[in-house]
Amino acid sequence: MPINFDTALGVHEQALYSRARRAEVLGSNIANVDTPGYKARDIDFREALGKAQQNRSISLANTQSGHISAADNQRHIEAGVKYRNPYQPSQDGNTVELHIEQAQFADNAIRYQSTLTFLGSKFSGLKNAITGGR
Repeated sequence: MPINFDTALGVHEQALYSRARRAEVLGSNIANVDTPGYKARDIDFREALGKAQQNRSISLANTQSGHISAADNQRHIEAGVKYRNPYQPSQDGNTVELHIEQAQFADNAIRYQSTLTFLGSKFSGLKNAITGGR
């Protein structure tokens, strides 16, 4: 019986993609903290993950080696990118609040690492099931 990675990994594959993209967005916010007019953005993680999960039921076959399977995940993550409303507006129009961005980045990094740890244990369990624990 072949292993179906979609059922074995569950939602965690999409979670990893979403968390990686969120780290990029938050990092961009931090890098532009002093850029006049820059608008802080963030990803609505639940929305992006929900859309990726809805799309999982519709899958396309990769008939060529050049096909990219992660494109659908990226499109759904981009749909979840939103502008953040600042607590304290600035004179120059920049909406980045460094302390909030740093806290969100740290939280996302911990959740990303947790997802990696969980996936590592899943793969370890699958390996033990295949090899009989040797």
